[in-house]
Amino acid sequence: MTDFLVAEMAPLMFGALVIFMMLGYPVAFALAANGLLFGFIGIELGLLTPSLLQALPERLFGIMSNDTLLAIPFFTFMGLILERSGMAEDLLDTIGQLFGPLRGGLAYAVIFVGALLAATTGVVAASVISMGLISLPIMLRYGYDRKLASGVIAASGTLAQIIPPSLVLIVMADQLGRSVGDMYAGAFLPGIVLAGLYAGYVLLITIVRPADAPALPLEARSLHGLKLAYRVAVALVPPLVLIFLVLGTIFLGIATPTEGGAMGAAGALILAIVNRRLTWSLLRQAMDTTAKLSSFVIFILIGATVFSLVFRAVDGDLWVEHLMTSLPGGPIGFLIVVNILTFFLAFFLDFFELAFIIVPLLGPVAEKLGIDLIWFGVLLGVNMQTSFMHPPFGFALFYLRSVAPRTEYVDKVLGKRLAPVTTGQIYWGAVPFVVLQLIMVGLLIAFPGLVMAGLDRGPKIDPSKVKIEVPQMDFQDQPPPPIFK
Repeated sequence: MTDFLVAEMAPLMFGALVIFMMLGYPVAFALAANGLLFGFIGIELGLLTPSLLQALPERLFGIMSNDTLLAIPFFTFMGLILERSGMAEDLLDTIGQLFGPLRGGLAYAVIFVGALLAATTGVVAASVISMGLISLPIMLRYGYDRKLASGVIAASGTLAQIIPPSLVLIVMADQLGRSVGDMYAGAFLPGIVLAGLYAGYVLLITIVRPADAPALPLEARSLHGLKLAYRVAVALVPPLVLIFLVLGTIFLGIATPTEGGAMGAAGALILAIVNRRLTWSLLRQAMDTTAKLSSFVIFILIGATVFSLVFRAVDGDLWVEHLMTSLPGGPIGFLIVVNILTFFLAFFLDFFELAFIIVPLLGPVAEKLGIDLIWFGVLLGVNMQTSFMHPPFGFALFYLRSVAPRTEYVDKVLGKRLAPVTTGQIYWGAVPFVVLQLIMVGLLIAFPGLVMAGLDRGPKIDPSKVKIEVPQMDFQDQPPPPIFK
């Protein structure tokens, strides 16, 4: 029995972690407890030495002093302030009027604004809740199919996960040991393409089932001509300024992601002050939520560090590497298995948990197979995006459920009684967009240039063609050095 435990410690440790999580224990504590449990077992069996656990304090201090992770509270705070600053409301109102004459115009507006909010907030909750509160009542008022309206809002909100400044990309870069700026640059084009896929789906619906996404009636279009053009210009200025403050400074190399997040947070506060929305209550709520989310991330990271320390000590990384590299099909087989595994784990885990548990295990294997880790990180990020949309545990669906009408209500404009939005309609509305996200995963595998085009790799140098020429010197006619005399 002892020999079996020593030989199979790594798979037993991984299996125990799965059991802990299936029992419903919080992931952070399940990771840490599992790591400590098997650490003590390994010490008792003589497989590990007690000095191994002495490395934990230094590792925990390394987490707390990691400047990259400081970007998470900055971007979270910025998104929460923007949610209440009125920017989303102004954008949705104005862009909705702009696209209103088109069939599906409100859905296009939600996708467009979702992409803009993603590029300014980086927080899925802020985007989904804002658009759910503002757009959903209008879409229901004018006859949009409830499944389509729910799916568009939830999916557009999840663009904040893949379009920079995404929180998951920060974590992904940290776990893969790569630059956050490179991860942002690589993810920008795939995020825009994914938004285009959403818009293409809406276009298909307007052709196949036009009644599901009608145009705004004439009486609902309150802005015309020059007035609309002025409102569009004014509404677009704040997000574009924030996008430059955050992403522009990062891409130009002026600021680090952490510094860009700090400027974005300051910009969000200024915007809230200009719109006269900044109150002590709002500020307190934003700071409280930011502290909770940041603590949540740090606790998971601490638990993952404890787990990974012991897991690597029992050669768990070698076990995973052997398991993955022995798959048929080489790198393509590895990518297929990894994406299927990530997709199904996303039914039960959110993206932070996925990033801290599986990415540190898979990253070294991907690098050994010659896979670019920036591309690999963006690919996993798009796949993990489905964790927000998976029925029944998708967080974007929960956010939308919290603001969607649960009972029959009277519309304040039309004065009519309207039916509620059921949980089933929200779930079924999400399914087509999960399929679109999986199509995007396939596109990234088929066309890696979607990621690599955004990266500046510098001049291409083939090491095999580098020649070092050392000039030949003739010492025959030279007198010997003094030391030989």
